Amino acid sequence: MTDGVLVDRPARAGRYRSFARRNTALVVACGLLVAITLVVAVLPLVLPDPNAPDPARRLLPPSAEHPMGTDKYGRDLFARWASAGRVSIGMTLLITLCAAGLGTFIGLVAGYFARAGRVIMRVVDAWMAFPSIILAIVFAVVMGPGMLSELLAVTIIFTPYTARVIRSRVLGLTTRTYVKAARVSGMGPWKTLAVHVLPNTLPLAVVQCVLLSAGAMLIDGSLSFLGLGISPPTATWGNMVADGRTYLQDHPTMVLFPGLTIALFVFLLNVAGNALRAFVDPRARLLLAQRRRR
Repeated sequence: MTDGVLVDRPARAGRYRSFARRNTALVVACGLLVAITLVVAVLPLVLPDPNAPDPARRLLPPSAEHPMGTDKYGRDLFARWASAGRVSIGMTLLITLCAAGLGTFIGLVAGYFARAGRVIMRVVDAWMAFPSIILAIVFAVVMGPGMLSELLAVTIIFTPYTARVIRSRVLGLTTRTYVKAARVSGMGPWKTLAVHVLPNTLPLAVVQCVLLSAGAMLIDGSLSFLGLGISPPTATWGNMVADGRTYLQDHPTMVLFPGLTIALFVFLLNVAGNALRAFVDPRARLLLAQRRRR
């Protein structure tokens, strides 16, 4: 048994290296995303209070003591950046999980039950006709600023996109032989969905989650920037950009660091999502191989 394990380890390591070489963009993007997340998760434990004002240190430039400088209240921007990362990434993750979970359920129902699916998809199509950011602003204004209202607003906005993608997958799966056999054998529709359909939609749902999180990060930053998201003094990358816009000419770092972090995070999420889609979807993988040959 031990010899078998020893023999398998080099082969397994070789497969990992081969996967990394073929999917460099995915590995690099995921590595950087994990690194940023770990940094903002750990740093607040050792940095000073991000909300502690110090009027004697207002608007200081970056230095060894304050790597990103200080804001108009004398608060350390580096400590606020790390604390804001916890909130922004956590909010993005929460929105993504809620929207993907609800959208997957709706997509399963709409794809498996034909009559209900026609009604559901007409509602989804009408919902998707409105720009996401406009709907987010409207919901945030109606429900008021705050974490819960932002979560509900952005979840409602992004759910139809996941539902449409999952439904298209379910429509293809319902024609498969094993699903038809389950129906003929007397297996109930909900059990068939849980046992045969849902597991085969999970890879696509994971890809959708990654791509969805990029949009959630942008909407979260936009709402915070407009004052419709999580309210100060709780720091988010979006409201840090909003706080620094007044001092853009004299202290550009107040906007530069949180703004670049949002842009980098969204870029990495899109890169990871596109690479993961090419890895999971055979058709996307075939198109990518054709482009490389050209």
